[in-house]
Amino acid sequence: MNFNVNYFLSVFPQILPYLPVTLFITIISIMFAIIFGLAIALLRSNKIIIIDSFFALFISLFRGIPSVVLLFIIYYGLPQIFPVLKQMGATTAAIICFSLKYSSYLAEIFRASLKSVDQGQKEAGITVGLSKIQVYRGIILPQAMVNALPNAGNMFISLLKDSSVAFFVGVQELLASGKMLTANSFLYFETYLAVGIVYWLTVVAYSWIQKQLEQKLSIPYHR
Repeated sequence: MNFNVNYFLSVFPQILPYLPVTLFITIISIMFAIIFGLAIALLRSNKIIIIDSFFALFISLFRGIPSVVLLFIIYYGLPQIFPVLKQMGATTAAIICFSLKYSSYLAEIFRASLKSVDQGQKEAGITVGLSKIQVYRGIILPQAMVNALPNAGNMFISLLKDSSVAFFVGVQELLASGKMLTANSFLYFETYLAVGIVYWLTVVAYSWIQKQLEQKLSIPYHR
């Protein structure tokens, strides 16, 4: 096996400057996805047939379309229907794509987490004079978010890896940097191995942060 160690080591300083782009897309997208997903979960919890059916279709649609296809629809397709979107950048299209797709996953995670909280607490809060908003804000949501954190964290990791498809619309992120290097060196194994290791180390770092956060947030609920 002809493995070029020197080239392999030289890849890292060349691709690391592109890591912030990957993280930016991932973090901004997951923030919007959390907001949209939580809103959908709360709206569906009211069990209004029309609203529930609409968001059930939304979830089914965006969970069923592959990320790269959805990205092409948003970046290449929508501007044909809405000319004003022709000025939309590739990074913006990627953020919209991942926000919509992952909000559909998070909506189901949050809905399950809301159901996991003992509904007796909701009734008790209303009984002592709290409004429904106060009950959710002070009692239901804090517990539901703690319950949802492990699965929501897995969604962040999936999104981090999925962000690589932004390369297909020209976003200069981590995978794109590796692709550009192979165009000159033709050393595919060494280059993509280095890219994979950077992704892996990023996931390891995030997993450690998530574990610390879970431990801290779960302290009030330890018996």
